[in-house]
Amino acid sequence: MSIDLTVSLSRADKARSPYFYVPVDVPAGTTRLDVSMAYPKADDCVIDLGLFDTGFAPYPATTGFRGWSGGARDRFFVATDDATPGYLPGAMPAGTWRIVLGLYRLPAKPVLVHITVSLDSSARATIPLPPRSTVSRPGAGWCRGDLQSHCHHSDAAGGPGLLHASAKAAGLDFLAVTDHNTISQRRYFNPASSPELIFVRGIEITTEFGHANVFGTNEWIDFRFEQPGDPAIMAARVRELGGVLSINHDKPTIEWQWPRPETDCMEVWQSAWPALNAISLAKYQQLLTTGRRITAIGGSDYHQPSTLEENNPLFLGHPTTVLHLEELSEAAILSALRSGYGYVTESPGGPHLELTASGRPMGSVVPRAQSVEVTVRGAAGDELQLINATGGIMRLPIPDADWRREIPIEATGFVRAEIVAIDSRERILAASLAALPELDGHPTLLDIANGPLRRAISNPIYFAEA
Repeated sequence: MSIDLTVSLSRADKARSPYFYVPVDVPAGTTRLDVSMAYPKADDCVIDLGLFDTGFAPYPATTGFRGWSGGARDRFFVATDDATPGYLPGAMPAGTWRIVLGLYRLPAKPVLVHITVSLDSSARATIPLPPRSTVSRPGAGWCRGDLQSHCHHSDAAGGPGLLHASAKAAGLDFLAVTDHNTISQRRYFNPASSPELIFVRGIEITTEFGHANVFGTNEWIDFRFEQPGDPAIMAARVRELGGVLSINHDKPTIEWQWPRPETDCMEVWQSAWPALNAISLAKYQQLLTTGRRITAIGGSDYHQPSTLEENNPLFLGHPTTVLHLEELSEAAILSALRSGYGYVTESPGGPHLELTASGRPMGSVVPRAQSVEVTVRGAAGDELQLINATGGIMRLPIPDADWRREIPIEATGFVRAEIVAIDSRERILAASLAALPELDGHPTLLDIANGPLRRAISNPIYFAEA
């Protein structure tokens, strides 16, 4: 059976809600549904696509989600045994389903959207998402991972198998796969973790006014923000489910413009350092000065291509989040993200940066200490900077490849550390400009590139009130 539908959409529709729902009646016995959409796509006309089944509810929904394409696809299918990447196979209850149109951009004049729905009742098995494996690797130590990546279950060209191979090639210990607004990638990744490489359950909450990552929840998390208070509702749901929430790449061109909810983490470094990450870091510093205790993390935002790439400044693990774990497991990773016991470095082989005070690690709250101990490896010829709530307080040359030093400090609110490129600056900048040609000659971006080039950023140690 085939159904043809046409809807007219205008900016008045978007003013009422950024999401428009087209109902479709699915009869009993249906085992496959195909949807295609056609409209005059242009720079000022971009419409996203998704699907809810009979469990549909307005925000904040906990049931009914069946998939999301965003703007990456104009057609999909969902069946009991299979689905287009981005969509969830499984049981197909009879009743009213809803095709979701995300009104990302609409032109001044109304636009017609043509939708074709095909329904099939051929015999098929019913195959839900596989259960998650809970393997781990015993032994405490530093583990390296990437906390933002994408495959063809959202807007990347390459499939999950290629992303898996890229993570192994990068030498990562853990990887969060955070496709936009969907958890369908878990069809591959739920059973794929091994003691060598742990996959962290993730979803990137993607809205017109900012992105956030959710780590460690089994459930899909609703992304359909409409009101200023909706991000706080989402954050409460993540906490209820035992997950970890992070604001992503809070810099142009996707700054966080919603009211900022309580979060565990903030992505202070995304992609190569010169790609405006100084803006994210400055926002993080400002939050710390207001008394917020937020773990700094990094993520490459790598979108897996259709082929396996060679290592480059935009490859998976650039930057790398390094966490100290009691064991390599998702539970330990989530705990370290909450505690802040870790740092961000430029790549899986980037400099090591460890900060302690009174024998306590990064992320700790300690009495007002008179000094901190810093351990740096792999950054000889560069510079260590210490920062507290008043700003930069100390700059020291790093003389050796393996360098430790106890440093007297003024304990004001918190202290954190950065490694800034000095001897390595020209090499890093040249590689970044080659990978990000849009930097070359762009005044705003080059102003950032001409500023300090960070190679590693520690999490803070916080000082208790007197």
